[in-house]
Amino acid sequence: MRISELHIYPIKSLGGISLSESQLGKAGLQYDRQWMLVDRNGKFLSQRSLPQMALFQVALKGDQLQITHKGEHSGNGIQIPVSADSGELRRVSIWEDEVNALAVAPLADEWFSDMLRSPCSLVKMSPQHKRWLKKKYQINREHVGFADSMPILLIGQSSLEDLNQRLQTPVPMSRFRPNIVFTGGPAYMEDTWDRFTIGSASFKITKPCARCVMITVDQESGEKGKEPLLTLAQYRKQGKKVMFGQNALVLQECQVRVGDSLQPG
Repeated sequence: MRISELHIYPIKSLGGISLSESQLGKAGLQYDRQWMLVDRNGKFLSQRSLPQMALFQVALKGDQLQITHKGEHSGNGIQIPVSADSGELRRVSIWEDEVNALAVAPLADEWFSDMLRSPCSLVKMSPQHKRWLKKKYQINREHVGFADSMPILLIGQSSLEDLNQRLQTPVPMSRFRPNIVFTGGPAYMEDTWDRFTIGSASFKITKPCARCVMITVDQESGEKGKEPLLTLAQYRKQGKKVMFGQNALVLQECQVRVGDSLQPG
């Protein structure tokens, strides 16, 4: 089995970036979900309620995070310094967690608010204020950025192929926003693992990834439908939740690359 895709999503719920290699840290792949949009109350925003967030495209240009919008009215977008780690602290919430985050810039707030037609602010994870994993998942004080719950989401290409055989219209892997995709092995093989390694990097599987309406959002158009959630619910349900992919935490950090060998156990 080998790594076929690596993805990061620097700003939570906005467009992702495909990489050929990435530095892996305790909080996941470098720059993954280190920024987030919040409403005026500090609550995180996502494609669940704002599917049009999929229309924002994100790119790394040197030391700048470049954000553009697919709408013609967006101009050249905006750029944000990647390394800037200072700003007013804001208390923000993501699911059950509250954490201190850095306000990025009034210009970014104005631009995103205009694009979304709703007041919002862009914040960055503060390096001085960790978002710790729940104790039942921790092994050695692991933390995470603004991902829903875990630093890494892993999906096998065979699992997507099995799903697509059941759909009238196949969906791309981008619907599921994984960090690591691998080829080789049967569908849903990742469900059976406890740990896996990529080179000298090691990972601990924590729990399957529960899916919601977000996977019904077309990442190219921002339009919401019913699939593939409807089909997944017919054969991937555990209790009341629909599962697809595996969450993991990072035990040993290193550089990872597309083409690297992946080994379970």
